This record gives sequence, structure tokens and C-alpha cells, in this order.
Amino acid sequence: MSLWLLSAEESNTINKKQLKNIQFLLMKLIVQTIDRRKFLQQATAVVLGTALLPNTIYASAKNPYKIGVIDLMMLKRQKISALDLTHELGADGVEVDMGGLGNRDTFDNKLADPATRKAYLDKLKALNIEICSLAMTGFYAQSLAKRATYQQMVQDCIDTMKAMRVKVAFLPLGIQCDLIQYPELRPVLVERLKVIGKMAAKAKVTIGIETALDAAGEKKFLDDIGSTYIRSYFNFSNALKNGRDLHQELRILGKDYICQIHCTDEDGVWLENNKRLNMIEVKKTLEDMGWKGWLVIERSRDANNPRDVRGNFGANTRYMKKIFQAS
Repeated sequence: MSLWLLSAEESNTINKKQLKNIQFLLMKLIVQTIDRRKFLQQATAVVLGTALLPNTIYASAKNPYKIGVIDLMMLKRQKISALDLTHELGADGVEVDMGGLGNRDTFDNKLADPATRKAYLDKLKALNIEICSLAMTGFYAQSLAKRATYQQMVQDCIDTMKAMRVKVAFLPLGIQCDLIQYPELRPVLVERLKVIGKMAAKAKVTIGIETALDAAGEKKFLDDIGSTYIRSYFNFSNALKNGRDLHQELRILGKDYICQIHCTDEDGVWLENNKRLNMIEVKKTLEDMGWKGWLVIERSRDANNPRDVRGNFGANTRYMKKIFQAS
């Protein structure tokens, strides 16, 4: 009963003691109501805050995917400003390149400098983003099968991974180690990747390779290497441009053979406008496989404006987050 609902006649019949009792009960009820509302508000804020944390590894069963971008493709190879841009675009993390290779014995790696590493780590913490992987893209043009100092190169990458607390590195078998064009290189590549697998195992990190093989061929190649520390860094574009069924390729490899994914196509249109890449169906396939992890945006730039970094990577990041991280 509320006092303001009583008639004047009814109010007059209530003695002072009864009135005090009613006032006490009313105040208690109001306080309880306020406390309950406050509790619910605070509890809701905690739940929402936890759900919105972008960089918790596999944060929940509802949000098992993270979206990354690549410093090299954003024209910021080993530039700390790539971290600010990554945050600005709304991505969860960035793939950082190891630097140029050319004819050097190893990569031109600025992260070998402790001061530079500290600056990166401080910035990552401040922005609440991650390095999803380190990339040895120098091997796109250089031969893993022929370079005499390949172990030094890979070890430098692994040392940087450990210092930067990164668990995955990207190692492409580029144009000089295309196993479709040069199948005779397979034995030496298997042997060298066995060595790299032992190096990765010792450091407890994963090296993700990209080959020109189809999924069945790449799976057999990985089985020949025989190391769980050498996995596939799958690239949607490789399947699409070669006319393969992307979903079938993903299923053939399966969740245990894929460490990370470059989730874009060749340049031409943004992901949301790509008619041969249905990202909603891709998400369903990955869910059916039970795969979770980093989806890293490499290309899919607008052919009419390929150097508009913010426009291209911003649009693709927003789209990927909409598809893969919407509640």
C-alpha cells in the first residue's frame, strides 16, 4: 500500500504508530528496489564489458574469431604507426613483417632491437591489441630450398616471436618454391621444414606455411614433414583463383591442420561486394569444422583505389567483424 493512494478519510484513521510502521516499510522497500536496480545495472555492465573485450584469446564460445590486418599490406612494414592504424580500423591485431630479406644472411628486422621491441609492447598494451603473427614474407621472392642461411633466418624469427610473445609465424613457399612448377624441390623442402619443425617445437611456437598445392596435396605435404608445429596458413585467395571449392578445401585440411587464415581474395572489390566469396557460408563451414582463431585481412582492395589504406582495410575490417563477431 502507498500513502499517496490513501484517501483523506482513510489517512485520518491511521494512528501515528501505524503511520511510522508504514513509512518504515515503504523506505525499506524503496532502498531494496534501488539496491536491486543498482546490482542489476552493475552486473549487466560487467557482463557487457567482458563480452566486448576484443583481445581475449578465443574469448568465448560465442566469439571464437579475431580479425587481423597486415602491416606490410597497409604500407607500414615494421612501422610502429601500424599499431595505431590497426586500432583506428577496429581490428583486434596485426600481422607484423620480419623485414626485407634480399641477399642478406637474415631479415632486416628492426624488432631485433630491445628498445624497439619495448616500444611495440608498450603500444600494444596501451591500445589493447595483439600481434597475431610474424611474417617471413621475404620468402615470397627468396628460395627456402636454396638459401644457405635459412636456419639463421627462421631462428631470428623464432627469437623475435619469443621476445614479443607471439605464437604463430607465417612462412610462404613463394614463387621459387612453387611445388606445382618445381615438384623436384619437394624432398629438400620436406627435409628443411623438418629441421624448422624441430626448431619450432623447442620454442613451442607454430610456423604456418603457404604452398601452391591444393588442400589434399598440402595435407600430404604436412604429413611428410611430420611436425605438429608446422601447419597450414590457409589463404582463401589460393583456392578461389585456382577454381577450387573453398569450403571443400577447408574441410579436407580440417581444423587441426590450419593455424591461421588469410581471409581475403585477390584485389578487385571489397569483401562485402565479392560475388565468389560468401563470407556467411564461410563462417558456417568454419563453425561446422570447429575451427577458431585469427582471420587476417590481406587483400580484397578496391581496384579503383588500391592505395586507400583506411578505406580498403577499414571497410573489410568492419565487414568481417559484422559477420564473425556479431552477437
